Amino acid sequence: MTTRTPARSRRAAQAPAAEAGPPADELPLIQLLTPEGERIPHPDYPLDLDPEQTRALYRDLVLVRRVDTEGTALQRQGELGLWASLLGQEAAQVGSGRAMRPGDFAFPTYREHGVAWTRAVPPINLLGLFRGVNHGGWDPNEKNFGLYTIVIGSQTLHAVGYAMGIQRDGADDAVIAYFGDGASSQGDVNEAFVFAASYNAPVVFFCQNNQWAISEPTERQSRVPLYRRASGFGFPGLRVDGNDVFACLAVTRAALDRARTGNGPTLIEAYTYRMGAHTTSDDPTRYRGNDEVELWRTRDPIARLRAHLVREGLADDEYFAGIEAEADALAADVRAACLALPDPHPLSMFDYAYSEPHAQVTAERAELAAYLEGFEDEEAAR
Repeated sequence: MTTRTPARSRRAAQAPAAEAGPPADELPLIQLLTPEGERIPHPDYPLDLDPEQTRALYRDLVLVRRVDTEGTALQRQGELGLWASLLGQEAAQVGSGRAMRPGDFAFPTYREHGVAWTRAVPPINLLGLFRGVNHGGWDPNEKNFGLYTIVIGSQTLHAVGYAMGIQRDGADDAVIAYFGDGASSQGDVNEAFVFAASYNAPVVFFCQNNQWAISEPTERQSRVPLYRRASGFGFPGLRVDGNDVFACLAVTRAALDRARTGNGPTLIEAYTYRMGAHTTSDDPTRYRGNDEVELWRTRDPIARLRAHLVREGLADDEYFAGIEAEADALAADVRAACLALPDPHPLSMFDYAYSEPHAQVTAERAELAAYLEGFEDEEAAR
């Protein structure tokens, strides 16, 4: 009897060894808030927040997580076709999102629900996309927040192109492009790095390294930490504690300021962890152990900031209860709005295929219209 090595094991055996060094989670991180909630000053990234601003960040984190939880629940109940959870990545998204000025523009993937929140995109718009009733439902030019991008990494090229346009317009704005550790292996992302470096574009590349590109760990993709890739393209790379909302805010703010003052791009690697599945079609228990997940629960970004608020006497039980009540109300509103979303007319799929009339689209629209009218004729004849 011949014993065959499983394909996954063969791939592991054939993969080159990673660069020797400490485990990824022991590498230096820019951190301003420890997992225990202790504030740490940083000489290069000062952050001056008053109590109200600190409490506002906590509110952001809690409400964003609640929207995400509701999205997962709605998909499990058959109300959404898919949902991509951000569970565990709230600090990276809220911190970087709150670092932007109103004129800055963000280009997301399909998981940036926290960034969308900071750009005042109503949560129901996010659910409409995954329910399949619209293409996103918000105006990117109004929110300065691009539509979600499913094609992995393509938004980084869009971001650099937009940044080059800002540069030529002489505007005092910057651009931020979001992507994951898996997308860093895509050609589009590396091409975006080339163009950004060559033209000194005012763009920040924000990589949320949640350590799993669906079922493949980061060490399968890179021999070096991801932030070090920037040096090969000629611009700075930084690694920040992605579960520290203070650090994400301070580092991103500095990188955006650097970009808008003509000093070019920066790569930020926010070292965080995807607590849930890649999407609701994924089963993470097939490729990672529960011990790993439990370790990262101790680094929960919301628990960390709550510990800080308590430690510094900035919030009490009444405040926390009020935030939870607000989260409950938000979840109920999101659910009701989702269930009330109208289904689009089938012919509307042709509306935005091209900006101007197109012969093939016109013909296909007429063909579908005739097909649908056939059902109406049958119904009338009964």
